[in-house]
Amino acid sequence: MKAPAFLLQAAACAACIAFAAPAHAQFGNILRQLPGNIGIPGTTPSAPAAANGGDLFQLLQQSVESIDEPKEIEIGRQLAAVLLGSKPLQADAALQRYVNRLGRWISLQSARPQLPWTFGVLDDPGFNAFAAPGGYIFVTKGLVDRVDEAELAGILAHEITHVTEKHHLRALAAKARSGLATQLIASQLRNNVGGAISSQMLALGKNLYSSGLDQSDEFESDRQGVALAARAGFDPYGLPAVLQQLRTATPDNPLFSLTLSTHPPAQARLEQLEGAMGNRLDAYSGKPSVAISQRLRMR
Repeated sequence: MKAPAFLLQAAACAACIAFAAPAHAQFGNILRQLPGNIGIPGTTPSAPAAANGGDLFQLLQQSVESIDEPKEIEIGRQLAAVLLGSKPLQADAALQRYVNRLGRWISLQSARPQLPWTFGVLDDPGFNAFAAPGGYIFVTKGLVDRVDEAELAGILAHEITHVTEKHHLRALAAKARSGLATQLIASQLRNNVGGAISSQMLALGKNLYSSGLDQSDEFESDRQGVALAARAGFDPYGLPAVLQQLRTATPDNPLFSLTLSTHPPAQARLEQLEGAMGNRLDAYSGKPSVAISQRLRMR
Protein backbone atom coordinates (compact mmCIF):
# COMPACT_ATOMS: atom_id res chain seq x y z
CA MET A 1 0.00 0.00 0.00
CA LYS A 2 1.43 3.35 -0.99
CA ALA A 3 1.10 6.64 0.79
CA PRO A 4 -0.69 9.41 -1.12
CA ALA A 5 1.38 11.17 -3.75
CA PHE A 6 1.13 14.56 -2.11
CA LEU A 7 2.82 13.17 0.98
CA LEU A 8 5.58 11.46 -0.96
CA GLN A 9 6.49 13.97 -3.64
CA ALA A 10 7.88 17.47 -3.39
CA ALA A 11 5.99 18.69 -6.44
CA ALA A 12 2.40 19.68 -5.68
CA CYS A 13 0.03 17.69 -7.85
CA ALA A 14 -3.53 18.65 -8.69
CA ALA A 15 -4.94 16.31 -6.06
CA CYS A 16 -2.77 17.95 -3.41
CA ILE A 17 -3.89 21.46 -4.30
CA ALA A 18 -7.55 20.49 -4.44
CA PHE A 19 -7.34 18.75 -1.09
CA ALA A 20 -5.02 20.95 0.93
CA ALA A 21 -6.45 24.39 0.22
CA PRO A 22 -9.96 23.71 1.55
CA ALA A 23 -8.52 21.90 4.58
CA HIS A 24 -6.32 24.82 5.54
CA ALA A 25 -9.06 27.35 4.83
CA GLN A 26 -11.49 25.37 6.95
CA PHE A 27 -8.92 25.16 9.75
CA GLY A 28 -8.60 28.93 9.87
CA ASN A 29 -12.32 29.57 9.53
CA ILE A 30 -13.31 27.18 12.29
CA LEU A 31 -10.70 28.45 14.71
CA ARG A 32 -11.71 32.06 14.01
CA GLN A 33 -15.13 31.15 15.38
CA LEU A 34 -13.68 30.01 18.69
CA PRO A 35 -14.32 32.42 21.58
CA GLY A 36 -11.96 35.37 21.50
CA ASN A 37 -9.90 34.11 18.54
CA ILE A 38 -7.51 32.63 21.04
CA GLY A 39 -3.94 32.36 19.88
CA ILE A 40 -4.60 32.61 16.14
CA PRO A 41 -1.81 34.62 14.51
CA GLY A 42 -2.84 37.29 12.05
CA THR A 43 -6.50 37.46 12.99
CA THR A 44 -8.65 40.00 14.75
CA PRO A 45 -11.27 39.14 17.37
CA SER A 46 -14.71 38.34 16.07
CA ALA A 47 -18.02 37.88 17.81
CA PRO A 48 -18.15 34.49 19.51
CA ALA A 49 -20.70 31.94 18.44
CA ALA A 50 -23.88 31.83 20.47
CA ALA A 51 -23.13 30.17 23.80
CA ASN A 52 -25.07 26.97 24.28
CA GLY A 53 -22.80 25.15 26.67
CA GLY A 54 -25.57 24.89 29.22
CA ASP A 55 -27.81 23.06 26.75
CA LEU A 56 -24.94 20.77 25.75
CA PHE A 57 -24.21 20.02 29.39
CA GLN A 58 -27.84 19.00 29.88
CA LEU A 59 -27.50 16.64 26.91
CA LEU A 60 -24.35 15.10 28.37
CA GLN A 61 -26.24 14.40 31.59
CA GLN A 62 -28.79 12.35 29.64
CA SER A 63 -26.95 9.98 27.28
CA VAL A 64 -24.39 9.98 24.49
CA GLU A 65 -27.06 8.58 22.18
CA SER A 66 -29.05 11.82 22.58
CA ILE A 67 -26.17 13.84 21.10
CA ASP A 68 -26.38 14.06 17.32
CA GLU A 69 -23.38 14.85 15.15
CA PRO A 70 -23.87 18.67 14.97
CA LYS A 71 -24.05 18.81 18.77
CA GLU A 72 -21.02 16.55 19.08
CA ILE A 73 -19.10 18.95 16.84
CA GLU A 74 -20.21 21.92 18.93
CA ILE A 75 -19.05 20.19 22.12
CA GLY A 76 -15.70 19.59 20.43
CA ARG A 77 -15.49 23.23 19.34
CA GLN A 78 -15.96 24.34 22.92
CA LEU A 79 -13.34 21.90 24.20
CA ALA A 80 -10.95 23.09 21.48
CA ALA A 81 -11.44 26.59 22.87
CA VAL A 82 -10.48 25.29 26.31
CA LEU A 83 -7.25 23.86 24.88
CA LEU A 84 -6.47 27.03 22.93
CA GLY A 85 -7.15 29.06 26.03
CA SER A 86 -4.27 27.21 27.65
CA LYS A 87 -1.82 27.18 24.74
CA PRO A 88 -1.93 29.23 21.49
CA LEU A 89 -1.32 27.86 18.02
CA GLN A 90 2.24 27.68 16.77
CA ALA A 91 2.83 30.66 14.44
CA ASP A 92 4.13 28.55 11.54
CA ALA A 93 1.70 28.41 8.62
CA ALA A 94 3.75 25.81 6.70
CA LEU A 95 3.80 23.45 9.67
CA GLN A 96 0.08 23.93 10.33
CA ARG A 97 -0.66 23.21 6.67
CA TYR A 98 1.47 20.08 6.69
CA VAL A 99 -0.12 18.64 9.85
CA ASN A 100 -3.57 19.38 8.44
CA ARG A 101 -2.77 17.58 5.19
CA LEU A 102 -1.39 14.61 7.04
CA GLY A 103 -4.20 14.44 9.55
CA ARG A 104 -6.94 14.99 7.00
CA TRP A 105 -5.60 12.24 4.76
CA ILE A 106 -5.54 9.76 7.65
CA SER A 107 -9.01 10.83 8.82
CA LEU A 108 -10.39 10.12 5.35
CA GLN A 109 -9.45 6.45 5.87
CA SER A 110 -11.24 6.35 9.23
CA ALA A 111 -14.74 5.19 10.13
CA ARG A 112 -16.02 8.81 10.13
CA PRO A 113 -14.47 10.61 7.15
CA GLN A 114 -17.42 13.03 6.94
CA LEU A 115 -16.54 14.91 10.13
CA PRO A 116 -15.08 18.43 9.69
CA TRP A 117 -11.64 17.25 10.78
CA THR A 118 -9.45 20.05 12.10
CA PHE A 119 -5.80 19.68 13.14
CA GLY A 120 -3.45 22.15 14.78
CA VAL A 121 -0.02 22.46 16.38
CA LEU A 122 0.05 24.11 19.80
CA ASP A 123 2.93 26.36 20.82
CA ASP A 124 4.07 24.14 23.67
CA PRO A 125 7.46 22.43 24.21
CA GLY A 126 5.83 19.45 25.94
CA PHE A 127 5.21 16.07 24.31
CA ASN A 128 1.43 15.89 24.08
CA ALA A 129 -1.51 15.26 21.78
CA PHE A 130 -5.18 16.05 22.41
CA ALA A 131 -8.48 15.19 20.75
CA ALA A 132 -11.97 16.59 21.17
CA PRO A 133 -15.33 15.27 19.91
CA GLY A 134 -16.34 16.10 16.37
CA GLY A 135 -12.86 15.92 14.83
CA TYR A 136 -10.67 18.47 16.63
CA ILE A 137 -7.10 17.26 17.15
CA PHE A 138 -4.02 19.10 18.43
CA VAL A 139 -0.39 18.10 18.81
CA THR A 140 2.28 20.16 20.53
CA LYS A 141 5.34 21.63 18.84
CA GLY A 142 7.47 19.67 21.31
CA LEU A 143 5.96 16.44 20.04
CA VAL A 144 6.40 17.35 16.37
CA ASP A 145 10.05 18.16 17.01
CA ARG A 146 10.70 14.68 18.44
CA VAL A 147 9.07 12.39 15.87
CA ASP A 148 9.33 11.52 12.19
CA GLU A 149 6.43 11.40 9.75
CA ALA A 150 5.42 7.77 10.38
CA GLU A 151 5.49 8.37 14.12
CA LEU A 152 3.37 11.50 13.78
CA ALA A 153 0.96 9.57 11.55
CA GLY A 154 0.65 6.91 14.26
CA ILE A 155 -0.08 9.54 16.91
CA LEU A 156 -2.68 11.26 14.74
CA ALA A 157 -4.30 7.90 13.93
CA HIS A 158 -4.48 7.17 17.67
CA GLU A 159 -6.19 10.53 18.32
CA ILE A 160 -8.51 10.12 15.33
CA THR A 161 -9.65 6.80 16.80
CA HIS A 162 -10.53 8.54 20.07
CA VAL A 163 -12.88 10.73 18.02
CA THR A 164 -14.41 8.02 15.85
CA GLU A 165 -15.10 5.86 18.92
CA LYS A 166 -16.45 8.86 20.90
CA HIS A 167 -14.12 8.20 23.83
CA HIS A 168 -14.00 11.81 25.02
CA LEU A 169 -17.73 12.26 24.53
CA ARG A 170 -18.48 9.22 26.70
CA ALA A 171 -15.97 10.35 29.33
CA LEU A 172 -17.57 13.81 29.44
CA ALA A 173 -21.02 12.27 29.79
CA ALA A 174 -19.86 10.08 32.67
CA LYS A 175 -18.35 13.10 34.45
CA ALA A 176 -21.47 15.19 33.84
CA ARG A 177 -23.74 12.49 35.27
CA SER A 178 -21.46 12.08 38.29
CA GLY A 179 -21.96 15.72 39.31
CA LEU A 180 -18.23 16.39 38.99
CA ALA A 181 -18.79 19.59 37.01
CA THR A 182 -20.86 21.13 39.79
CA GLN A 183 -18.02 20.50 42.25
CA LEU A 184 -15.47 22.16 39.96
CA ILE A 185 -17.42 25.19 38.77
CA ALA A 186 -16.47 27.63 41.53
CA SER A 187 -12.75 27.26 40.89
CA GLN A 188 -13.14 27.56 37.12
CA LEU A 189 -15.45 30.56 36.76
CA ARG A 190 -12.64 33.11 36.83
CA ASN A 191 -10.97 31.34 33.89
CA ASN A 192 -13.95 31.17 31.56
CA VAL A 193 -12.68 31.40 27.98
CA GLY A 194 -14.17 34.50 26.36
CA GLY A 195 -17.36 34.10 28.39
CA ALA A 196 -18.80 31.93 25.61
CA ILE A 197 -18.43 28.52 27.24
CA SER A 198 -20.65 27.44 30.09
CA SER A 199 -18.90 27.01 33.41
CA GLN A 200 -19.96 23.35 33.43
CA MET A 201 -18.35 22.62 30.06
CA LEU A 202 -15.20 24.50 30.99
CA ALA A 203 -14.88 22.56 34.23
CA LEU A 204 -15.49 19.24 32.50
CA GLY A 205 -12.97 20.00 29.76
CA LYS A 206 -10.17 21.03 32.09
CA ASN A 207 -10.73 18.01 34.30
CA LEU A 208 -10.84 15.63 31.32
CA TYR A 209 -7.52 16.78 29.86
CA SER A 210 -5.78 16.73 33.22
CA SER A 211 -7.05 13.29 34.25
CA GLY A 212 -7.13 11.45 30.91
CA LEU A 213 -9.33 8.68 29.55
CA ASP A 214 -9.85 5.12 30.75
CA GLN A 215 -6.99 2.75 30.03
CA SER A 216 -9.29 0.61 27.89
CA ASP A 217 -9.92 3.60 25.61
CA GLU A 218 -6.18 4.19 25.21
CA PHE A 219 -5.51 0.54 24.43
CA GLU A 220 -8.33 0.53 21.86
CA SER A 221 -6.99 3.67 20.18
CA ASP A 222 -3.52 2.10 20.02
CA ARG A 223 -4.86 -1.07 18.38
CA GLN A 224 -7.09 0.71 15.87
CA GLY A 225 -4.53 3.49 15.35
CA VAL A 226 -1.81 1.21 13.99
CA ALA A 227 -4.30 -0.34 11.56
CA LEU A 228 -5.55 3.10 10.49
CA ALA A 229 -2.00 4.35 9.92
CA ALA A 230 -1.28 1.30 7.75
CA ARG A 231 -4.52 1.84 5.83
CA ALA A 232 -3.39 5.40 5.11
CA GLY A 233 -0.09 4.14 3.72
CA PHE A 234 2.23 4.69 6.68
CA ASP A 235 4.45 2.31 8.61
CA PRO A 236 2.26 0.83 11.36
CA TYR A 237 5.28 0.63 13.65
CA GLY A 238 5.40 4.43 13.92
CA LEU A 239 3.19 4.43 17.03
CA PRO A 240 5.16 1.63 18.77
CA ALA A 241 8.33 3.64 18.10
CA VAL A 242 6.76 6.59 19.92
CA LEU A 243 5.83 4.33 22.82
CA GLN A 244 9.44 3.15 22.99
CA GLN A 245 10.44 6.79 23.35
CA LEU A 246 7.90 7.29 26.12
CA ARG A 247 9.07 4.12 27.86
CA THR A 248 12.50 5.66 28.42
CA ALA A 249 11.17 9.05 29.59
CA THR A 250 11.45 9.69 33.31
CA PRO A 251 8.22 10.60 35.16
CA ASP A 252 9.79 13.79 36.53
CA ASN A 253 10.64 15.10 33.05
CA PRO A 254 8.28 18.11 32.69
CA LEU A 255 8.15 17.71 28.89
CA PHE A 256 6.57 14.25 29.21
CA SER A 257 4.83 14.51 32.57
CA LEU A 258 1.27 15.14 31.32
CA THR A 259 1.37 12.34 28.73
CA LEU A 260 2.83 9.89 31.24
CA SER A 261 0.29 10.81 33.93
CA THR A 262 -2.79 10.58 31.68
CA HIS A 263 -1.94 7.37 29.78
CA PRO A 264 -1.25 3.75 30.76
CA PRO A 265 2.44 2.86 31.21
CA ALA A 266 4.18 2.74 27.83
CA GLN A 267 5.40 -0.81 28.50
CA ALA A 268 1.82 -1.99 29.03
CA ARG A 269 0.74 -0.30 25.81
CA LEU A 270 3.59 -1.94 23.90
CA GLU A 271 2.66 -5.36 25.27
CA GLN A 272 -0.97 -4.85 24.30
CA LEU A 273 0.04 -3.79 20.80
CA GLU A 274 2.43 -6.71 20.37
CA GLY A 275 -0.37 -9.12 21.17
CA ALA A 276 -2.81 -7.35 18.85
CA MET A 277 -0.45 -6.84 15.90
CA GLY A 278 1.56 -10.05 15.86
CA ASN A 279 3.07 -10.09 12.39
CA ARG A 280 -0.15 -9.19 10.59
CA LEU A 281 0.99 -5.69 9.64
CA ASP A 282 4.61 -6.54 8.84
CA ALA A 283 3.93 -6.29 5.11
CA TYR A 284 3.26 -2.57 5.56
CA SER A 285 6.40 -1.87 7.58
CA GLY A 286 10.00 -1.11 6.67
CA LYS A 287 9.36 2.16 4.87
CA PRO A 288 12.25 4.69 4.97
CA SER A 289 12.05 7.21 7.80
CA VAL A 290 11.09 10.71 6.66
CA ALA A 291 11.96 13.67 8.87
CA ILE A 292 9.24 16.29 9.21
CA SER A 293 11.80 19.04 8.63
CA GLN A 294 12.70 17.38 5.33
CA ARG A 295 9.05 17.24 4.31
CA LEU A 296 8.62 20.93 5.08
CA ARG A 297 11.69 21.83 3.01
CA MET A 298 10.23 19.95 0.04
CA ARG A 299 7.12 22.13 -0.08
